[in-house]
Amino acid sequence: MKRVLRMLVTATTAMAVIAVPSVAIAAPPGLQPELDDVVAAGSIGALAEVRGDGRVWRGSSGVAVLGTTRAMPVGGRFRIGSVTKTFVATVVLQLADERRLRLDDPVEKWLPGVVPNGRNITLRHLLNHTSGLYDYVNTIPFPPSQAFHDLRWRTWTAAEQVQRALAYPPTSETPGTTYAYSNTGYLLLGQVIEKVTGKPYGKAIERRIIKPLGLHGTEVPGTSPWIRGPHPHGYVPLESGDGWRLVDFTEMNPSLMGAGGEMISTTRDLNTFFAALLGGDLLPRRLLAEMKTPGTATKNYGLGLAWRDTACGVRAYGNDGDALAYNVWSFSTVDGRRQVTVALTPNFAGSVDGAVKAFVDKGICGRSALRS
Repeated sequence: MKRVLRMLVTATTAMAVIAVPSVAIAAPPGLQPELDDVVAAGSIGALAEVRGDGRVWRGSSGVAVLGTTRAMPVGGRFRIGSVTKTFVATVVLQLADERRLRLDDPVEKWLPGVVPNGRNITLRHLLNHTSGLYDYVNTIPFPPSQAFHDLRWRTWTAAEQVQRALAYPPTSETPGTTYAYSNTGYLLLGQVIEKVTGKPYGKAIERRIIKPLGLHGTEVPGTSPWIRGPHPHGYVPLESGDGWRLVDFTEMNPSLMGAGGEMISTTRDLNTFFAALLGGDLLPRRLLAEMKTPGTATKNYGLGLAWRDTACGVRAYGNDGDALAYNVWSFSTVDGRRQVTVALTPNFAGSVDGAVKAFVDKGICGRSALRS
C-alpha cells in the first residue's frame, strides 16, 4: 500500500527497540551493521536475505514480539503488500503471451459496465498506474483512528472497493498520460484474471508461479487472517489519550488489500521469484521488456515492476510493499546475480527509508559485503 501509514502517523514519542541480531550464517562485514541500522531508524525488527557472488546471507535484527527479547525468525513469513502487484502483473503478461488477452484491451471488453470511460482505459493503464482511477485506499479510515481498527475483521470484495473508488472523480481525464498510484487498478486486474481463466486470481498465481517455483512460504490468503509458521508480529498505531500506542495487528482480514497487496511470503521466496522473473523463466524477453518500460517519464514504474538506481550506478528491478504492519523491499540486478530482500515491522517512531536504501545499496553494490 506504499507507505500509507508513514504519511498518516506523526511520531510523538521515541520508542526504544533493542537490536538482537540472529543470523543464519556468520555475518560478513557490512550487512549485519546495516540491518541493525534499519531497526535503529524505526523498526521493531527486520529480516533479510542477500544473494551475490554465488553466496547467500540471511540475517535478522530487533525483536519478533514487542516487549520481549524474542529474536526475529530469519526465515519468517510476512505480508508483502504491493509486491503482490508484481505477481498479478506477471500472470496478466503470461495470459497476453498465450493470446488470451491483449495489454491494450479496454477494461470494458473484460468488465463491461464496471468502469466509467472503460472503453478508453486499457489493461496496460491499470498495470502502470496511468488509468486515472481514484485509489480506493484513500476512501478507508487509517490508523491511528479507531474507525480503522473497527474494520479489522471485515471481509471486503473487490467490487465494493472499486465502487468506493468510482464515487470520486478520476485523477486524470486522459488515461495513459499521468502516473497516479492506484490500488483500484489491481483489484480490476484481479477480476480480469478471473474472467479470463475462470478461477480466482489467487489460484492463477498459485498454479503459474508459486507451485512451479517451489515457493513454499508464499500464499494468497484470501480472507484468512493468520500468518502460518514462524513469523514476526506486526503492529499499527491506535489513538490513545493525547497520542497513540502500538497494538498487535498480525492477524487481520487481508481482503482489505486484495489483489493490490494481500500476499504472504519470505525473503527467500521473493528473491527466488524475482530471479526467475528477470531471468526469463516466467515471461518471454519481449514481454519482460514491456514490464520494464515506464508508463510515463516521471516514474520508474513499468507494468507491475519498479526499479531504482543504486549508489554504485547499478540498476535494480523489483518492488516494495506496505502491508500496514509489515514493510518489504525486494530488488535484483537485471542479470539476477545480486539480490536483496529486506522486510521489517515498523514502529512508526521514525523513517527507515534512508537506512533501507543504504542496506539495499550495500547488498547490490558492496562486493565485500558478501565476503566473510
